[in-house]
Amino acid sequence: MYKKPILLVGSGARLAGASELIYKFARKTHIPVLTTMNAVDLAQDDIRIGFIGTYGNRASNMIIAEADLVIAVGARLGLRQIGHKKEFFAPKAKLIRVDIDQNELSRNVKEDEEKHLMDAADYMKELLEKDFPDYSEWFAKCMKVKKLLDKCDNVEGNDAIEKIGSFLPENSVCAIDIGQNVCWSAQSLALKGEKGRILIGGSYGSMGCALPYAIGASISRGNAITYCITGDGGLQMNIQELETVHREQLPIKILVLNNRVLGKISEIQHVSYNDRYAQTTPESGYTVPNFEKIAIAYGIKATKLESYKELDNVKDWFYDNDPCLINIMLPEDTLLIPKITWDTCSIKPKIEESIQAEVEVILRS
Repeated sequence: MYKKPILLVGSGARLAGASELIYKFARKTHIPVLTTMNAVDLAQDDIRIGFIGTYGNRASNMIIAEADLVIAVGARLGLRQIGHKKEFFAPKAKLIRVDIDQNELSRNVKEDEEKHLMDAADYMKELLEKDFPDYSEWFAKCMKVKKLLDKCDNVEGNDAIEKIGSFLPENSVCAIDIGQNVCWSAQSLALKGEKGRILIGGSYGSMGCALPYAIGASISRGNAITYCITGDGGLQMNIQELETVHREQLPIKILVLNNRVLGKISEIQHVSYNDRYAQTTPESGYTVPNFEKIAIAYGIKATKLESYKELDNVKDWFYDNDPCLINIMLPEDTLLIPKITWDTCSIKPKIEESIQAEVEVILRS
């Protein structure tokens, strides 16, 4: 009998139409649900713990490391999810993999894994028909760990996303750009309700995808309010789409996390290349325009905030039917944490030993 099972869901589960089934299963069994980065909106509201992988939530990665059963549904389990050394992924767990793609199942993550080549929704329906013990105690431990670790790794980007999330109505739709903001959003954007969407391009979306995503999401829902979270680099890739927003009068709320650098790339240049910056910082050839003036020129109301803490001043903008641009300034050196190293699967930076010890006691008990 398994004592610490985990349901791990990926984008394939959404494509199969399994979203409601995942919530039903979680509420029936109280088995904790973790997600991949692209599928963070599949486990929100009161079952939200987080996603796994290189930039995953610390709690999620520590929980899956202690699990004794991982049921992976519609999750490809690629390198950014499991790391370079497969033996470090869920080392104590039996692995069950469910995927519609035979090619994905042709490679092993664990030698003794159990594989099911089938539709994710069909598999979830089968799971719902089975008798499971009540895992409320294990779920409570996971949520306690989440609460303990929630603020340990926050940088200003995470705090900004949490503030934005606190303003969002139930079942909001958010389009997320590529860059540091996609990691901060996946880590810290908590949606209310079970039907909201966090539209992440993953490998299919390049920088600049958020604004076009938001336009499509708004039009497809009858010109509904849509939230666009982007960075200063990403917005410049498709900035001309501001005219589409204005022309169609789409109520898209463009939230720019502006640290005036190409953050994800400059961070790699800082960590791995001894600060040899190239076209990523003001000193090395990257600059940022006045987004407020550009938005106003397009006929879109806009403002600049020196800190995410000033979002309260424009809270009403989140709910009216006007498009807007809110330029939120962040420090240039805002980094992405936590990050798992590929060679050892250790999580950096380290946290206080007392918190680490308390988490380990909870998960191992």
